[in-house]
Amino acid sequence: MYLLLLQETVRQAAESRGKTDLLSPNGGLMVWTLVIFILLWTVLSKFAFKPITKAVEDRERALQEAIDAAQRDRDEASRLMEQQRQQIAQARDEAQRIIAEGRTAGEQVRERMLADTQKEQQELLERARREIGSERDRAIADLRREAVDLAIAGASRVIERNLDDQTNRQLVEGFLASIPTAPKAGV
Repeated sequence: MYLLLLQETVRQAAESRGKTDLLSPNGGLMVWTLVIFILLWTVLSKFAFKPITKAVEDRERALQEAIDAAQRDRDEASRLMEQQRQQIAQARDEAQRIIAEGRTAGEQVRERMLADTQKEQQELLERARREIGSERDRAIADLRREAVDLAIAGASRVIERNLDDQTNRQLVEGFLASIPTAPKAGV
């Protein structure tokens, strides 16, 4: 049937070739053009327009999903970046706190070490003073003994009399004890 219509259209077109006027309407050609257009429209809408429309809608949906996913990813990246900034700020604050604590602890250790050193120095000075005092006392006692021995030896020669050693020693020690024992300046 389509074939017959097409043949008729071709025949009419051939007849009208001789009298071709583009501005004059040809009723048969217009009808056949309209019929072919409707027929083509029906075939295309049945087989082509639905799949094309579906493909376009699928493509639009896929693009929208991609845009939404990109937006979610961008939001997530922004959130993670802000979280990283906060963690970096916290780490920086923690580092500053640790440095400050380290300085404070170092200062305390230094002060404690200075105090310990000063205490040890004082103890050494006190011990040295005590040792010097005891050595001085020992030296004075040794000098007294020698002075007593020399005085006894000298007195026994002068007197030429031999008194017993113990009595002589008591006499001289009593005499020396009556002499003031305050050390002179510079001793």
